[in-house]
Amino acid sequence: MTDFVKYHALGNDYIVVDPNHVQFLPTAESVRLLCDRHFGIGGDGVLLGPLSRAGPGPRVDLRIFNSDGSECEKSGNGIRMFALYVAEHYLDDQEFTVHTSAGDSRVEICDAARGVVRVEMGVPSFDAADVPVRGLSGPAIAWPLMLEGRSLTVTSVNVGNPHTVVPLEEISAALAHELGPKIARHPRFPDGSNVQLLRVIDRATIQLEIWERGAGYTLASGSSSCAAASAARALDLVDDRVRVLMPGGELEIALAGDGAVTMTGAAEQVATGEFSPGFRRRLGLLQAGA
Repeated sequence: MTDFVKYHALGNDYIVVDPNHVQFLPTAESVRLLCDRHFGIGGDGVLLGPLSRAGPGPRVDLRIFNSDGSECEKSGNGIRMFALYVAEHYLDDQEFTVHTSAGDSRVEICDAARGVVRVEMGVPSFDAADVPVRGLSGPAIAWPLMLEGRSLTVTSVNVGNPHTVVPLEEISAALAHELGPKIARHPRFPDGSNVQLLRVIDRATIQLEIWERGAGYTLASGSSSCAAASAARALDLVDDRVRVLMPGGELEIALAGDGAVTMTGAAEQVATGEFSPGFRRRLGLLQAGA
């Protein structure tokens, strides 16, 4: 019996735990243990599903957790990884819907052998109330964020979860480690914010360094790519098709006239396995149906 399947999407790694195989109680402690790279399996997060649901049509329900134990509304990379798992184990359909707490995302398995998945990520909102941003009304585009006496011009957007994009002339992993945690937990963001340091290469190409509010420095992020490309277009820095370069790899983002975002990229299964009896006890796991 397989207890878990591990995937990565451009170096952003998640553990799929299927409730049809094991009964996993996703507490903050148990999620952190699973994601611990020294005492657990190791990962940027946990994908729990497919969950039971009601309603017609090829739809699967998913809960997403960050490595710090918090629950995440949406993850573009996570949805792509989970879509590959579902297509392999449950559905013959190459197109179906993945439902998270942020709503529905239509997915298409473009190339199962190469792990290429396309995801419709919806229409982002720049409204400060939707992000949310404290003390700001209307569009959160090119607004000044004070950070320890320094003013940064940022753009905040909700793509199912909150993001803040910081356009800069030069970006680096070191700068993401310096600015990321300060912005992610800034008091202007009551729900926290994922952070993207953005460098525009040309009107079809951008480069990102990413700090996630629930996982820290991240090699790649699907929702961050969608947020950054949407912000760059709102600032008239890019056109409707954008290649997003990240340390872990690249994604293709298409931006429709109404703002709707479609993301295309690869993911890969790297391992399947069973938990040892001792680790199972530490997680509080039971066999499904036990």
